[in-house]
Parts: sequence; structure tokens; C-alpha cells
Amino acid sequence: MTETDEPVPEGWDVVDGKLHRELTFADFSEAFGFMTRVALLAEQADHHPDWSNSWNKVVIDLVSHDRGGITDRDRTLAERISELVA
Repeated sequence: MTETDEPVPEGWDVVDGKLHRELTFADFSEAFGFMTRVALLAEQADHHPDWSNSWNKVVIDLVSHDRGGITDRDRTLAERISELVA
């Protein structure tokens, strides 16, 4: 059961049934460093994003595939990722 009626974390949108965020950094090194920090959070949470990187841009989608949509697990990871951006 998904929890799609719950609020969306600040800075995130719901796109195609996933929490979605696009970020732009100064350059590739800054974008990759951010992705490394997110990877550590994702490993701790045992919940991994669908994401991509092109030079200074990072696109992140979060969804609980095994639950069929967005859950509190996705929202929590989104909030933790947002803390890295702040």
C-alpha cells in the first residue's frame, strides 16, 4: 500500500508516481561529491535512488518499487538528501 496522499518534502515534486528532484551544481566535481554523500545515506537507509548525472546536473527519483509507489521511506530519504543541499 502506498502513501501517496502524504505531503511532498520541500524542494521535491511528484513526477510519474515518484518523488523527483533536479539539482544543478557549479561543476562535475561538486555534483559527483553530492552524489557520493547521497550514496552513503542511501546505503545506511538500505534504500537506493534511481538517479542520473550529466556534468553539473543530478536528477533523483525515489519510489518504493516493492510497495508500488511513494512511501514514508522515500519521504525520509528525500528529507535527508535535502539536508545535504541546504
